[in-house]
Amino acid sequence: MGGEWLGAGTALDAQGDIVPVLAVTPRRIDALSSRTAGQDGGWVERLIAVTGWTLPPRRPDIDWAKTEARLGTRLPTDYKRMVETFGEGAFDQWLNLNQEPWDDFQKDGLLVWAGTEHEDLYCWQTADEDPDRWPVTVRTVDGEDTTFDCSTAEFVCRILIEKDHPFTMAHYFDTHWFMTYQTST
Repeated sequence: MGGEWLGAGTALDAQGDIVPVLAVTPRRIDALSSRTAGQDGGWVERLIAVTGWTLPPRRPDIDWAKTEARLGTRLPTDYKRMVETFGEGAFDQWLNLNQEPWDDFQKDGLLVWAGTEHEDLYCWQTADEDPDRWPVTVRTVDGEDTTFDCSTAEFVCRILIEKDHPFTMAHYFDTHWFMTYQTST
C-alpha cells in the first residue's frame, strides 16, 4: 500500500500457538530503470515496474473482438494489455481504469478509457484509423480538453512519476500501486 509492502498471515509461537503476523517493509522501485529507460515501447512494462505489480494477469481471456465489434472500432494495443494485466481497479486508488471504453462523447471524437475521483475523464481522440496512434485527451470536470501525443500506458506512467506533468500524481505519492477491485481470479 503506497510506499510499503504489507503481508499478513499466521505463525507458530514458541509455545506452539498460532498467532497473527503482520509484516511491513518499505518498497523501493526504480520507475525508469536502465533496462526500460532507453526503449521506445515497453510502457506497460514500465507501468508494471512503477506499480510493483506482481499478480498474474487479472483478465487474460477478455474477448476484445466482441468488445471492439460492439464499439465499432479497434482499441489501442497497450490499453488492452493494461486491462488484461491489471483488471478492474485504480492506479494510486485515484485513476479508475475502465474495463471497456465509454462512447458517451463519440460526437466529439472521444472514447473514454479512464476517469478520476475528481471526475476528470481520460479519453482518446479517435480520428486516426490506427488506434495505436490515438492521442490521449483529458476532459476536466469543467469541460476543458488537454491533449497529449502519447500512448495510454505512457500517459499513465508519466502522470505517476513526472512531477511537472499537468495531471501528475507524483506530488502526492513517492511510490505507486494499482488497487484491484477484483477479489478473485
